[in-house]
Amino acid sequence: MKKTALTKLFLCLVALVAIPMSALAQSENPVIIIPGLAGSELVNQKTGEVVWFKAPRSKDDDLRLPVTVNIARNRDNLVAGDALRSLKVGIFPRLDVYAGLIDAFKKNSGFHEELWDAPTDKAAEKAIYVYAYDWRLDNVENARLLVRKVADLKARIKRPNLKFNIIGHSMGGIIARYAAMYGDIDLPVGARRPVPTYAGAKHFEKIVLMGTPNEGSTLALRSQIQGSAINGLNINLPWVQNLSKFDVFTVPSGYQLLPAPGTFQMLDENLKPISVDIYDPRTWTKYDWSPVSDKNFVKELNVSPRVANTFLAAHLARARKLHEALSPVYNAKGLEFFLVGSECKVALDTIVVIQEPKSGKWKTLFKPDGYTKSTGEKVSEKELEKVMYTAGDGVVTKRSFETATLSKLANVPSILKPISTKIVCEEHQRLGANPEIQTYLVGLLGGKAAAPTPVSVKEK
Repeated sequence: MKKTALTKLFLCLVALVAIPMSALAQSENPVIIIPGLAGSELVNQKTGEVVWFKAPRSKDDDLRLPVTVNIARNRDNLVAGDALRSLKVGIFPRLDVYAGLIDAFKKNSGFHEELWDAPTDKAAEKAIYVYAYDWRLDNVENARLLVRKVADLKARIKRPNLKFNIIGHSMGGIIARYAAMYGDIDLPVGARRPVPTYAGAKHFEKIVLMGTPNEGSTLALRSQIQGSAINGLNINLPWVQNLSKFDVFTVPSGYQLLPAPGTFQMLDENLKPISVDIYDPRTWTKYDWSPVSDKNFVKELNVSPRVANTFLAAHLARARKLHEALSPVYNAKGLEFFLVGSECKVALDTIVVIQEPKSGKWKTLFKPDGYTKSTGEKVSEKELEKVMYTAGDGVVTKRSFETATLSKLANVPSILKPISTKIVCEEHQRLGANPEIQTYLVGLLGGKAAAPTPVSVKEK
């Protein structure tokens, strides 16, 4: 009996030695970093010139897409390059965008960066993949492209069961959510409502939504009307590539960041709620939100008002449907959501519209500028601050980030069912550069214990 037992033990030890050490080691899932809006380079594929981000405007390219009634043809010569690692504008200090986050995984958890089209023999082990994309395009299109990239990579390295973790910053989180819920499937046409298939969930294990506007952002409407500053920076110089309202008009993703149906908040001069459908083109006409009515529109975009109005209606309808696609309560096994955001920087939550008595035209307030009511009563800046701003990261409100309104409408604690929510005091564009967040993410996805939670970080 003793001899038999010793023989079995010996055979087990031989078998154990024969197993490759790499199979015994705990291998962390590869991490995909998805930048937010304007967080990827745009390169002219014919000339190789980097058009975005580039402080001096390009001589050959702008960022406007063609305005046609066939949305599939809204293309130009620009393609995605790399993620924006850092920014340098004139005399301003260089700003870290995503370089610090990538380096944190490399330095603190032994990760290395891989390329989608040229994976090494370590492509599945402690690897970082940056998903740069043309952020002007439709989010569904970019989500489907992500799923195809992941599937192609898994086939190339012969790892069909490999799963990835995702860090989706801002709009990158919208792309990650759609990819998980629908895979490589487009939005349905016509009146049919999207029904989640969770076809993409098989590719992912953890998805971190970092400052993601899950219910959209009122600032997206402001950008449509007033244009947008570069990467959220308040720099207004003629040689810096800010986005005008005419530029934003041509960008499909801009419409898809508008407040989700049922979450938009607008007040009249008496600060009473006005119920409007932000996805109805007639609303845009009534309140003079569309640049189509601008006298310079035809000159700027060289397109007729008829075509432009059809274009606007089509993109509003598609944006509504994308929000509908993301609104069901998440119900897929094996995939976990984690939220990382901020609530210490006030963000625009509600707009106010006032009608000018003489012309009858509407004026939309995106900042708390005091005004005089039609009755002669004055509304102060402080009164407006209380109703227009709320907790957030300066760009995305906590309400949108946590899906508070949509979850309430669905009568659930959260439609995302996050495993945890980590709140750090930081600005929206600086979330990925924040050392506290980097430490947390390395601990969560890098297989390394996170450092003690700083006092300024609140975890739920």
